[in-house]
Amino acid sequence: MTGETVLLTGQILETRGNPMTDGPAALAHDSAGAVLVRDGRIAEIGPAADLTAKHPDVPRHDHGSHLILPGFVDAHAHYPQTAIIASWGKRLIDWLNSYTFPEEMRFGDPDYAAEIAARYLDLLLANGTTSVASYCTIHPGSVDAVFEAAAARGMAVWAGKTCMDRNAPDGLRDTAQSAYDDSKALLDRWHGRGRASYVITPRFSPTSTPEQLSVLGALWAEYPDCLMQTHLSEQTDEIAWVKSLFPEARDYLDTYEAHGLLGGNGLYGHAIHLEPREIDRLAEVGAALVHCPTSNTFIGSGLFDMGLASRMRVGLATDTGGGSSFSMLRTMAAAYEIAQLRGRALHPSELIWLATTGSAEALKASDIGRLAPGAMADLVVLDLASTPAIAQRAARAGDVWEAIFPTIMLGDDRAVAATYVAGARV
Repeated sequence: MTGETVLLTGQILETRGNPMTDGPAALAHDSAGAVLVRDGRIAEIGPAADLTAKHPDVPRHDHGSHLILPGFVDAHAHYPQTAIIASWGKRLIDWLNSYTFPEEMRFGDPDYAAEIAARYLDLLLANGTTSVASYCTIHPGSVDAVFEAAAARGMAVWAGKTCMDRNAPDGLRDTAQSAYDDSKALLDRWHGRGRASYVITPRFSPTSTPEQLSVLGALWAEYPDCLMQTHLSEQTDEIAWVKSLFPEARDYLDTYEAHGLLGGNGLYGHAIHLEPREIDRLAEVGAALVHCPTSNTFIGSGLFDMGLASRMRVGLATDTGGGSSFSMLRTMAAAYEIAQLRGRALHPSELIWLATTGSAEALKASDIGRLAPGAMADLVVLDLASTPAIAQRAARAGDVWEAIFPTIMLGDDRAVAATYVAGARV
């Protein structure tokens, strides 16, 4: 359907602002709205009656009482961990050694990488997620695989070769030089090609020598428009390990800052146990944090402070496969629960914003994550009565937010009535 003009009707939430600062009205609800899609982008938004009268000959897809939203944006994931999601009972470092590294070894096989990349992106689309930022493995072919699969589906994807030259098994380490060379070659091949964006990707400080961190910092300085993604302060024992490996560093963030890996285009996953200096520096440079709530509870990492969203950009993410779900609905529910434990009740509008516009802003992407004219027509259509349990609660709703919240808390892929990528129903 890409390139065609179509009118989608249903309930809509038009993106007019940030509900984290402007309140729920920042997402404007219309119970009988319409979205006009032309050439893969949102051309107009308004009441269904008005747009139907204005465009009487345009094909119409009537979604009834279903809710039309921007497609979900997952700001931090590991697509190579698809097959090991929901692996039992380990802390972060044990989990990496027991599950992650053995699985990532398999991605030296290009056919296996292609199989998992296709499976992963299809799982995302089934859950209404239309864009993702993913770590790959050390193998350049793992990057090619996910970008090729994304191109075949028309998806906007951010991804990069994961660089590690220590504290990883034989066969899963590169070197400082090969990390630079491979990353540069992949960046030149993919960045800006179609909807692909390359991301410079040191896994985290414990698996990179200072030399490797420095060459990746140099690469980022050569390509400052690229994003850089890594992990920061996920678990307390991880932080202790970092301090033992970098005794000269002021804190965990300093292990990146000292090597040119702190900046406004940086994505710092988890960021749970931050020290005051780290918060101040991240805010000062305009960096983005990515909250991974199901992962943080599943691996026992801790409780992210959503109050940091008042000082810097915050995205939301599944963190597959440390995260326990491919669904951004389940991720929103977990974010709500974690915020409750920190004394804040996130409003449904804030949760939706985090999973769409908030994550897009973390990725510095202005044309996704919004239901607004000019944005890409990457959309998800939610059935707000997808199961008997959800339907009976939504039936008692006094307003649209009461109708939406049960789907956030109880919903899964059954709630996804349709997914559109660049205007094409997939």
